Amino acid sequence: MSKKTYDFGGWASKYGVLCSDGVTIMPGAFSEQDGCEVPIVWGHDHSGPKAILGKAYIEHREEGPYIYGSFNDTEDGQYAKAAVNHGDIKYLSVFADHLTKRLGNISKGTLKEVSLVPFGAANPGAYIDQAVLAHSDGTFSEVDDQAYISTGEAIEVSAEYVSHADEDEPKEDKKVAKEAEKKKSADERTVEDVLNEMTEEQLAVVNYIKEQAMKLAKGDQDEDDEDEEDEDEDGIEHDDEGDEHDMKYNAFENAAGNQQRNDVLTHSDQAAILAMAKDGRHGTFKQALKSYLEENDFIAHADGDGQPTSMGVGGFDDTTMIGPENYYTSFTSLLPEFKEVNGMNPPQLVTPEWGWVDVVMNKTHKSPISRIRTSFIDIRELEENLRAKGYQKGNYKTITGQLQIARRTTDPQAIYVKNELHRDDIIDIVDFDYVQYLYNIDRQMYNVELATAVLFGDGRAVSDPDKIFPEHIRPIWTDDDLYTIHYDMTNEKANIQGSNTTGYFGANYLEAEAMVNACLYATETYKGSGTPDMFIEQHKLNVMLLARDRNGRRIYDSKQQLATALGVNGIYVCDKMKNRIRTVGEGASAKEMQLVCLLVNLSDYHIGATKGGQVTHFTQFDIDFNKEKSLLEGRCSGALTKLYSAIVIEEQVTSTTPDEDQENP
Repeated sequence: MSKKTYDFGGWASKYGVLCSDGVTIMPGAFSEQDGCEVPIVWGHDHSGPKAILGKAYIEHREEGPYIYGSFNDTEDGQYAKAAVNHGDIKYLSVFADHLTKRLGNISKGTLKEVSLVPFGAANPGAYIDQAVLAHSDGTFSEVDDQAYISTGEAIEVSAEYVSHADEDEPKEDKKVAKEAEKKKSADERTVEDVLNEMTEEQLAVVNYIKEQAMKLAKGDQDEDDEDEEDEDEDGIEHDDEGDEHDMKYNAFENAAGNQQRNDVLTHSDQAAILAMAKDGRHGTFKQALKSYLEENDFIAHADGDGQPTSMGVGGFDDTTMIGPENYYTSFTSLLPEFKEVNGMNPPQLVTPEWGWVDVVMNKTHKSPISRIRTSFIDIRELEENLRAKGYQKGNYKTITGQLQIARRTTDPQAIYVKNELHRDDIIDIVDFDYVQYLYNIDRQMYNVELATAVLFGDGRAVSDPDKIFPEHIRPIWTDDDLYTIHYDMTNEKANIQGSNTTGYFGANYLEAEAMVNACLYATETYKGSGTPDMFIEQHKLNVMLLARDRNGRRIYDSKQQLATALGVNGIYVCDKMKNRIRTVGEGASAKEMQLVCLLVNLSDYHIGATKGGQVTHFTQFDIDFNKEKSLLEGRCSGALTKLYSAIVIEEQVTSTTPDEDQENP
C-alpha cells in the first residue's frame, strides 16, 4: 500500500537519544516490527473497539521506528483526523511491552499501539512512562514489563502523506470536525475537556493531587548491579545518576478508558475493617480483613491449583500482589495467626498438686454394695471377764462375761457435676475437641471432690444444699476414735524442745523429730492393713527434709529415707490439708487441733456403688437455648471398715502468734 494513502507520520521513538528520565532506547530495539501494523487509539484507551481510530504502519529506520498513520471512516476516526490536520493534536505516544533492559537501557521491546496525546509539548525530548493502573481512590498499581514511550516531536502532516479527493476536502474535514465537536458537547465530556476548561489555579490543584498520588504509589527499590542483566520491570524511573525509582505516570492520558481496579485500601476501608474486628462477630483481625476484602471484591479467588488468576491477584489464603519487586507472596505470612506450641492439642490446665487424688481413687477399695455396714465387739473393758478359766473337779463352771455387738451403717449419696456448652462454641472451636475437653475437666473435678470428702470432708456448712454429708462419705480425719487414731504432737514438741535441741540443731530438726516420734508412737495402736501411706502438705514436708545436724548436714537425704524413719510406705503431698482445724471437746475444755498429717492404708476404706450408681455421664440438648447440657453423676457411700485403721497427727493451735512471742518472750 502506498505511503500517500496515509494521513500523517511521526516518530514512535528515537534510538540513542537520552530520555529525560535517564533511559536510552538502544538501536534496533524495535527492528523486528518493520512493516507491521498496529492500531491507533486516543490516549491509550484499550476499553473497546470504538476506541480504535485507525491503524499505523511501522517503518524501521536507523534513527528509530517511524509510523505512518491512517484514520478509519468512523465518526471518532474522522474527528481525530480533522484535529490532526488542524494542528489541535500534535504528539504521539506508543504503548510497548516485553521490554528488556540491558545495563539500564531498553534493548528490546514490542510496540502494541500508537496513541494520539495532547500533552507532548509539556515534556520536551523523549520520555518513557511506566504503564500503571489508576484507582478510584487516587492510588496506582504498577504493571510489569510495559511502558508508554514518546519522543516529544510533533506529528508531520503534509501533502506527501495526505491524499484528497478534491481541493474542497480540507473544508469538508473542518465541517466533520465541527459536527463531531457539536455531538461531543451533547455527550458526556471527557477528562481532557475538563482540563482544557480549568484555570491556572485549578490546574495547580490538580497537579498537586497528582504529585501526592505519585508519592503514595512510589516505593524504595535497591540499585541494580551495573553488570547484571535482567528483565525490565516497568515500575522503574531513572534519574541522571542512573538510580532507579518509580517511573513517571501521566494520570490523565489514559484515565478515561482504562478499566479500574480496587486493589488498594483507603482510610475508610481500614476503619471499616477495624470496626468489623472489634464487634467480635468476625473473629481475629485477619478473619475480619478477609471477610471485608471478599465482600468488596478486592481479591479474586485463586484457581483450583492455587495459582494466580488472570486478574493478576491470587486467592486470599494462597497469594496476593504486594508490589512490583515481589508480586506474589503468602498472605498468611503478612498477617500470621498465633500458633499453639503444642499444635492442635487443647489448652494446658494449670492445677494444684493433684497427684494425691489419683492415689486416693486408685487405692480405695471399690465395692458393688452401696449400703455399707460394719460390725464389731469392743472387748477392751471386758477383757478381764472374758479370760479363760481353769477347771477343778467337782467345781461349777461359770459363764464368761456377756458380749455386745456394735454396728455402723453408711448409706449412699449422689455426687454430681453439671455443665453446659453453647452449640455455637462447639462448632466454632475447631482446634480441639471442646466437648471432650470439658468432660475431662468435669471428671477430674468429680474425683477431686470425692477424694477430698474421703480424707477430710468437703468443708461446706451443714446448711449448704451442696454439702456432701459425713454420714454418707465418712471423712478419715474426723472419723470416730474407734476407726481413726488421733494423736497430739504438741507434747512431743515440748519434750524435745525441753532438752535444748533447738540450741544445737534448729527449729527444722525439732519439727522433724517431733513428727517422727508422733508417728511411731501412734502406730503402737494401729490395726490397719499393712503399712500406711502418709498425706502431708508441701511446707511441712520441706521442714522435715531441711532438718540438719550440728555439722550442717541434712538428717534425711531423700523423701524415701524420711518415709522409712516415719514408718510409712510412701509420702504424698496434699495441699488440701493446709489450715484444716477442728474443735475437740466442749466448753472450757474445748481446744482447736490443726491437722499435720494423715496416715492410712486406703485399702481399708470402702467406696460402694450399686449397679446404676456408678459414675455415669448424661447429655441432653436444650433446643430453647441452643445448649448441650452435661451431667456427670455417681451415687456412692464411703467409710473405713476396720477399727484403728487410720492415724491423724494433730497439733494444738496456740492463741499467740510468732510475732507476739517475739515481742513478749
